[in-house]
Amino acid sequence: MKPLVAVLDYGIGNLRSAQKSLERIGADARLTADRGLVADAAALVLPGVGNFGRCMEALRDARLDDVALDAIAGGRPFLGICVGMQMLFAGSDECPGATGLGVLPGTVRWLPATVKRPQMQWNVLHPTRAGSLFASADDRPWAYFLHSFHAVPEDPAVIAATCQYGGPVVAAVEQGNVAAVQFHPEKSAAAGLALLARWTATIAVAA
Repeated sequence: MKPLVAVLDYGIGNLRSAQKSLERIGADARLTADRGLVADAAALVLPGVGNFGRCMEALRDARLDDVALDAIAGGRPFLGICVGMQMLFAGSDECPGATGLGVLPGTVRWLPATVKRPQMQWNVLHPTRAGSLFASADDRPWAYFLHSFHAVPEDPAVIAATCQYGGPVVAAVEQGNVAAVQFHPEKSAAAGLALLARWTATIAVAA
């Protein structure tokens, strides 16, 4: 049997697109707000689109924040996408009063004022190392971005990839069983599907 991947359904954004992309590469991915199903899942995905504060409020209202943190603490593979990546940090300049999950030390800042915001385009990724997201630091895949804010980790060692947009921008992070991307793999054609396939391959090992 394929390991179950729970895509957290907290009601904001096109969450089903992430589920469909995971299904396309053969994963047993289920969009769900069922805490029991999430607790039983071998891996979790946290997508996100829109406002940081609203997404965090919706996640907490759905009572999915604690099960997400339990999964991370329990060592299960966890993937954040777009605002789902930003939510892993302590907070964001977008909503100074809102608190994130605080899994990764650091905060989320505006993109530089010298560039058009949002970044809404394809951009080339510069991986820093191999891992669950990238096969090699020599890869140069293209990915689709749509964001005005970017994560600034306290520890540069968690950075898994950057892109150039008014300077280096953190495009992906990875720490232990937690991985996250600022871009949209579900909108990034073959490169995005390849990334999801690499990440899901780690679930079979961990399950």
